[in-house]
Parts: sequence; structure tokens; C-alpha cells
Amino acid sequence: MTRAPTATRPAVLDLIGDTPLVRVTQFDTGLCALFLKLESQNPGGSIKDRIGVAMIESAERDGRLETGGTVVEATAGNTGLGLALVARAKGYRVVLVVPDKMSTEKVLHLKAMGAEVHMTRSDVGKGHPDYYQERACALAREIAGAFYANQFANPDNPRAHEEGTGPEIWKQMNHDVDAIVVGVGSSGTLTGLTRYFRQVQPALAFVLADPVGSILAEYTRSGALGQAGSWAVEGIGEDFVPSIADFSAVRAAYSIPDEESFGTARELLRREGILGGSSTGTLLASALRYCREQTAPKRVVTFVCDTGTRYLSKVYNDAWMVDQGLLRRRAYGDLRDLVSRRAEDGSVVSVAPDDPLLTAFQRMRLADVSQLPVLDGSRLVGVIDESDLLMTVQSDGSSFRERVASAMTQAPSTLPPQASLIEVRAMLDRGLVAIIADERGFYGLITRSDLLNHLRRTLV
Repeated sequence: MTRAPTATRPAVLDLIGDTPLVRVTQFDTGLCALFLKLESQNPGGSIKDRIGVAMIESAERDGRLETGGTVVEATAGNTGLGLALVARAKGYRVVLVVPDKMSTEKVLHLKAMGAEVHMTRSDVGKGHPDYYQERACALAREIAGAFYANQFANPDNPRAHEEGTGPEIWKQMNHDVDAIVVGVGSSGTLTGLTRYFRQVQPALAFVLADPVGSILAEYTRSGALGQAGSWAVEGIGEDFVPSIADFSAVRAAYSIPDEESFGTARELLRREGILGGSSTGTLLASALRYCREQTAPKRVVTFVCDTGTRYLSKVYNDAWMVDQGLLRRRAYGDLRDLVSRRAEDGSVVSVAPDDPLLTAFQRMRLADVSQLPVLDGSRLVGVIDESDLLMTVQSDGSSFRERVASAMTQAPSTLPPQASLIEVRAMLDRGLVAIIADERGFYGLITRSDLLNHLRRTLV
């Protein structure tokens, strides 16, 4: 629901910017002093709040966005959140197009703020009609009174950093900074900071942090536009060079694999107590490489681009990390390698025979599974699925108080770890999950999703 724009500027917008700068103390930074600018402390949770307010208020001033108008944007999530924060506070309609690799938390946050979210494919490139920028352009043409923010070509994007982020860093670093490590999505941060520091510290070096799969790191090194791959990190890396990009001050560039980016973000939380997103992992990994390579002391700044609360279901979720091949664990060379939630890790979602059926139902919902092993200590004594629950409680809701043992399937079919994929497939085709167990104990379950993940990883 769109309400009339407010007459006064919403107070929350005054909280954007002036974010803290903290020194990294728990990582090896070589001879360098490394500082993190906590953009996660903006009210919308990311550095993109800065450009959200800059782009919208500029469009208001010059008439591109009028009362009753609609803000349209293509976004990896954070720009959308920044725009939604500002636009919804001011009473505008917000329509966003996001790639389908975005975290669930981002999408839910956008919808909670009242934004209309259109999901599109993340496996297609610029020029394809389902590419997120193409879809956003089409929507902007179709919607009367639409303002297409277009962060990738909007001069107010780098201006926000030239006039805001840059002066803040210069002041917080007491006019003593040698290098800044940045990632590039729309390139607004890099371009704006380059313009500012060209005036106050021309010798300052910029370091590009780029995911493996993006074309930008190689472009800065050789000028060649390579073939883009895929990457799981959100918000940075591109398959094209943004029109507002200024790479003239980039002195080093690092291509960081997803596994290193995600692992570094997790280490940042464990060591420094700072919860950042996946792109923060890329920036920190690059900054650490740069710092450790220096032969003379330098003062280096990088960013916690956004809050890690948007990635709890991904970066900080062991099961998701294992599914994506981003978290290493012991390999057995048998079916145990297909089990995403292993009993030995304590990650199996299970119930005990004496638990009430309501507990089984709640755990199924929480873990988004339809079947649970029933364990008496570490011994498998049965399995219970949604059909078992439904058969027991459909005529009397009070039956949810009954014991799991009263409804479970006893002595379920199992497969030993040495069984074949053909045997797994046969069990799945019967509508069951594959229970991996032998005389030594219970190892875990293999679902259709687990088998698909295994097959997908073999093709990568």
C-alpha cells in the first residue's frame, strides 16, 4: 500500500553515514594496520543506504520522482533495501527485480518493508530478457510515473561516496591512509572514493576485491574482457563493466574463491565478533592478502559492506555450506559423503520414541523436512514421516500428545554406507528417504535434495 509522501524528511535518514571504523586485531595483517568501516551499522544494514538516499533525493529535486511515483530498480538486494528504506519512509511505491540467488533474509526484509519483489534468473547475462537489469528496465517503461534508479549508470551513486564515505574515512584515519580495499558491483563506491582521494591523497592505492567468476579483476590487470563464470557471493562481481566505473587508481586486484570468501566472513565473526555478509568475506580476504604482501608498514581500510544477519541461512548455515561444497568435512568415499546432516556432527534433526507427536511435527517444520529418524540415544529404532503423523492425528487433534513410538515405522529399511547410488535411487523412487545405517550405527539420511546436490557437484 502506497501512502502520500511525507512533508518532513524522515528522521531515520539522518542515521545514514558516519559509520564506525575499527581496527582488526585478531588476524595476521603483516606489517600493516587494517581497519574496517562498519557499513553494517547504517539503519538499513548496508553501505547501499548511502546511495539510496542520494539517488531518491536527487530525483525528487529535479522532478524525475514525483508525488505518487514508483521507484524501480535492479538489485542484488542491498541497494533495494536502501531504496526501500528511503522510498517507503517517504511514501513511494517500490518495485525491485532481484536475481534468484539472493538470500531468503534479503527478500523477506524487502517484502516486510512493503517493496514489490520480482525474482528473475541469475544464470543469464546482460542482454537476455530475464537478466535482472533488463527486467527492471522493462518494468520502468510499463509503470506510469516510474523512476528507474539504475545504480549502474546513476551519477548520484558515486557522488554519495565522494561527498560522504570518502570524507568520513579521511577524517577517521586522521588524514593518514595508504590503501582502500573495495569490491565492485555498480562501482559507485570505488568511483566516488577515487574522485575524493584524487583531491586529498593522490598517492592512495585502491585494491579490488573480486569473486572468482567475475570479469573485473582480470579487466583491471590486462584490460581484457574475459568470459564470466558464476559465484555465490552476493552484491559484488560483474559480467560487464559498469558505465560509471573508474578503475584508474586500482593498483592491485585479487580474485577470491567463494570458499575463501565465506570462510573468511565466518572467521571474522569468530575472531573479531563482527557479523558481516558474504562480500565482506571477499573484501577482508583480499585485504589480508594485500597486507601480508607489503614490505613496509601501511594503513589500510576496507568495509563490512552489510550485516551478516541477511545470510544466516547461507554463510552461517553449515548445512547450506556443505550442500554448496563450501564447507570441507571428512570424506569417506561412500554414501556417507551424500548425507548433508551427519549423525557424527550432531546435525541430524531427530526425535526420541517418547517425544510427543507435536514435537515431531514442529521439528519437521523447523528443518523443512518431511521425515525424521527416531533415535533411542544413538540407536535407530524407527522413522516417522508426515503421513504417519496425519494418519494418527487427522481424526483427533489431541493425538498430537501421543508418543512418537505409537506412530513411527519400526525396523525401517536401511542401506549400508557401501551401497550403490542405484540402490539409493531405488529407495527414493519408492517415496522413502535413504536411511544410511549398519551394525555399527546410524549415519544419517539421504533425501532427493541430497542426491541432486551430489550430482550437481559432480558436474561443476
